[in-house]
Amino acid sequence: MAGATPRQETLIAVTFAEQGNAVQALAWLRDLESQGHVAIEGLALVIRNQDGQIAENHLTDGNWAGRAGGGLVGLLVGILGGPLGILLGGSAGVLIGALVDGHHADQADSVVSDISKSIQVGQTAVVAALVEDRPESIDTAMTRLGGRVLRRPVDDVKAEVALADKAQRAAEKEARTQLREARHKMHRDEIHVKFEEMKTKLHRPKPAAAMDS
Repeated sequence: MAGATPRQETLIAVTFAEQGNAVQALAWLRDLESQGHVAIEGLALVIRNQDGQIAENHLTDGNWAGRAGGGLVGLLVGILGGPLGILLGGSAGVLIGALVDGHHADQADSVVSDISKSIQVGQTAVVAALVEDRPESIDTAMTRLGGRVLRRPVDDVKAEVALADKAQRAAEKEARTQLREARHKMHRDEIHVKFEEMKTKLHRPKPAAAMDS
C-alpha cells in the first residue's frame, strides 16, 4: 500500500530483571505475530549466570522450541555463550567492531558487544530476529513488562557474526603473541640477573693472604 511504512528486518535483545516477565514477553510476541505486526524468524531466551556467562534457557513450549536453530539468533547465542562472548566488552568486543567497519579499534563500536553488555548478571533476555512494520508495537509491549529493548539492523548483526570466527582467531593470536613476548622478556631478565651475579663474583676482591706468624 502506497505510503505504508516499509517493514524492517531487525534483531532485538530485550532484557528483564525477572525471568517471568521474559516468558510473558514471548506470549506478547506471539500475539503480535498473530496480528501480523511482526514476522519472527528466530528467537531464544537467554540468561546471564552469576559467573558472567550467557546460556540459552531452552524453551519447552512446542510453538517456540527450536526457533533459534542454526539461523542468525542461534549463531549469535553461540557466540555470546562461547569463549569470544566472555571477552566481549573488552578487547575482543572492540576487535569485532574494528573488523566490521575498518576503523581503528579504539574508535569502533561492536553490535555484538552492545548486545552482550545489555544483558547484566542475573538478567534474562529475549533475543529475536524479526521483520516488523511498527517498532513501537514491540517497544510498548516490552516496556510494559519492564523490558529494555536494544534494536539493531539484521545486516549489521550478520556482518559481525560472519566475522566472529576471524575475530576469535585474531584475539587468540594476540594472546599468544603477548604470552610469547612475556616469556622472552622473562628469559632475558633472568639472563641479565645471572650475568650481573657472575660479574659481581668475578670482580669481588680476593681476601688478603694470611701473614706468616
